[in-house]
Amino acid sequence: MLPNIPYTSFKRVVIVGAGFGGLSLAREIAKREDLQVVLIDRNNYHQFQPLYYQVAMAGLEPSSISFPLRKIFQSKTNVHIRITEVHGVNPDRKSIDTSLGEITYDYLVIATGACTNYFGMKEIEERAIPMKTVSEALALRNRILQNFEDALSVDSEDERQGLMSVVVVGGGPTGVELSGTLAEMKHFILPKDYPEMDFKAMQIYLLEAADELLGAMSDESSKKSMEYLEKMGVNVETGQVVTSFDGKYVTTKQGMRIRADNLVWAAGVKANPLKGLDPKVIVRGGRIKVDTYNRVEGYDTIFALGDVAHMSEGKWENGHPQLAQPAIQQGKALARNVWRVMDGKKAIPFSYKDLGSMATVGRNRAVVDLPFVKFQGFLAWLTWMFVHLISIVGVKNRVLILINWLWNYVTYDQSLRLILRPKSMDKNLKNEEVV
Repeated sequence: MLPNIPYTSFKRVVIVGAGFGGLSLAREIAKREDLQVVLIDRNNYHQFQPLYYQVAMAGLEPSSISFPLRKIFQSKTNVHIRITEVHGVNPDRKSIDTSLGEITYDYLVIATGACTNYFGMKEIEERAIPMKTVSEALALRNRILQNFEDALSVDSEDERQGLMSVVVVGGGPTGVELSGTLAEMKHFILPKDYPEMDFKAMQIYLLEAADELLGAMSDESSKKSMEYLEKMGVNVETGQVVTSFDGKYVTTKQGMRIRADNLVWAAGVKANPLKGLDPKVIVRGGRIKVDTYNRVEGYDTIFALGDVAHMSEGKWENGHPQLAQPAIQQGKALARNVWRVMDGKKAIPFSYKDLGSMATVGRNRAVVDLPFVKFQGFLAWLTWMFVHLISIVGVKNRVLILINWLWNYVTYDQSLRLILRPKSMDKNLKNEEVV
């Protein structure tokens, strides 16, 4: 197989990764027809990560938070999309190695994002459920729903409690939002689906190693989110470091031992740098050290964006938060600098504008920290919904999500509780379920 990318007289910008940073850069620089843009990703769609948990909890279809890359660039003849794996970079040859073959570049932008960080705990990596992709969110949905089906058929109360109970590790926005949604399902939805079961046996735990939830947000938001969750019946335990999970019991360094078959890992991320770079530019968390122009230190034609980039700036001396906004802003800033350099102007250093943080805990409950005001409750919940809705790529996706949200709000129900398992064909051409 060959990449089959035509050679032109224009400069070629190769972007690896179609997340928030890579996509924002590609959409901006593609406006100029005197550049050739090559966008590479292992998936043929962009994923809206902040709503993974709603797919996992049967609130949204995967297609609602995913958007085909080719549809975004339908009218751009200077954009070439290739769906493949990137194995490494060859700075001397100005090329990258992919499953399709070698692809050369004039400028390379690494926007490969981050993956789940298990902090070296192999046992947890093998048994816990991560949630960093749409497919992992679907796997979590399948696992939770199948466990309730299995709980109907077991004899032991201990086994039934293990199947029904869930431990969420990580008190950031993902952990808080997932725990809140699970609590709402326990109270309003699952008892209607499974009237034979006593849901007092279902326990939801949220474990956080630090002394508070939502550590990156204000004290007001941290305290309010804990208050919301505890009122909803979630067992919130801070100062607890998970050390092992044998498939039946979750154990912490502080001595807690929790009976649960389901461990959802939302406790941290690590960057995905490309192989072939000087090891000296790889810093804490696998991030790539860049200057204020997002240029990788020691390389004139290689740049890095978003979660994978480590840029020291002001109070963010350890790098910007690994969130959507820094990636989007860096992508747009790099596009402007590309244009400026092509027009013979001087590039402008990047400066991150903190637009605030927010998290939803459940129905009518959210916390919002804006630069000029902090608030919680119903208004914060509406703000959270509005911001996420306008951030989704595609008008159709926005409409579908809004309809789902309105339906869920009015009916206290979710209509997507389907256990969907892909099929694969073995050598004997027999269908086999993929677990």
